[in-house]
Amino acid sequence: MTLRLVDGRWGGELSAALRADPSESRIISPFIKHAALCWLLAERPRATRVITRFNLADFATGVSDIHALRALLDAGAQVRGVRHLHAKLYLFGKSRAVVTSANLTTAALDRNEEFGAVLDSAEDIGSCSAYFERLWSHAGPNLSREQLDDWEATVTKYLARGARPAEGLALPDFGTQLAPDPGPGPALTPTAGPPSRSPLPVAVAEAGHVFVKFLGTANDREALAFDTLAEVKRAGCHWALAYPAKQRPRIVNDGDLMYIARMTREPTDMRIFGRAIGMRHVPGRDDATPEDIAARRYKEKWSRYVRVHHAEFVAGPLSHGVSLRDLMAELGAGAFESTQVRAAKSGAQIDPKSALKRRAAVRLSAAGAAWVASRLQGAFDLHSTIPQSALDALDWPIIP
Repeated sequence: MTLRLVDGRWGGELSAALRADPSESRIISPFIKHAALCWLLAERPRATRVITRFNLADFATGVSDIHALRALLDAGAQVRGVRHLHAKLYLFGKSRAVVTSANLTTAALDRNEEFGAVLDSAEDIGSCSAYFERLWSHAGPNLSREQLDDWEATVTKYLARGARPAEGLALPDFGTQLAPDPGPGPALTPTAGPPSRSPLPVAVAEAGHVFVKFLGTANDREALAFDTLAEVKRAGCHWALAYPAKQRPRIVNDGDLMYIARMTREPTDMRIFGRAIGMRHVPGRDDATPEDIAARRYKEKWSRYVRVHHAEFVAGPLSHGVSLRDLMAELGAGAFESTQVRAAKSGAQIDPKSALKRRAAVRLSAAGAAWVASRLQGAFDLHSTIPQSALDALDWPIIP
């Protein structure tokens, strides 16, 4: 009997186990992200079965990916869903079993503190296999592409409307509800009942690229004493970030993190006072309507949207936000992706302000993103965030 305790580098453990025995992979993981899944599928398992969660709230908050489930089906895998699933188990043929706290996400496999055991005795693998098969037999039918299409449309519509928590309560869980297991025997049986709802906090750590979107112009700066809620109401940035009519914002993809900054005066600065998760720009859906323009006249010239969801804003005046001037003073050219690349290529000193000229937004470097994340979270902790009840009282979009 061999049992090896592991407390890190789970991605390498799973890849090595699959390379050693690619005959079949069986996975139990509540949350699955596309990047981590692709890493595993690159080892080309000959057969794959997966048990996960089918709670649409998980996909809406970004802790799990519909795209990942679609990739599994494309690879020929069978996928089933169990409600309230928490176990994590990875089986590789009859050679190895991994019992761990790590979900199939890059955060869990690369960054988080996760603990578990790697087992390779026939007895232990047999016990793990029996658990998987018992759960599989009661987990309902296999997932279909038609189901995924319906789920994606539902989740996308919810996100495009701003992902208000009250609306998130209506996102159903399509996993099979299992009764508690009283002991040996035919215990795991599906039970009828309404879908459960369990919205989760947004997974900022799993976001893609990171941008700072600027509100205002060089000739339209706001005082540091200006209230952040008033700025949110003025800009409508709780559900959309506006770009110039002549510039469709195609650089932002679904899941990118958008920091929201207001251009300020005395001193001249840009204060980051909020963050949200961005969505890919879709022409038509993401163009200002006549009603939008009537409500906010500036959208005549700023009529292209990057829709956002799960927005959070620091409470109080703009002075509570994070100074972009301080970011540039501390990191220099390393603050932004473009200036960092230019400085590395030329070996010259690059003024970070050059990344901001005539730009509606700028992409942060990894170091810049970490710097802003730490300081904005500190501002949230110190000053709190605008209450959801206050945001609920603002206008929200209607998606046909």
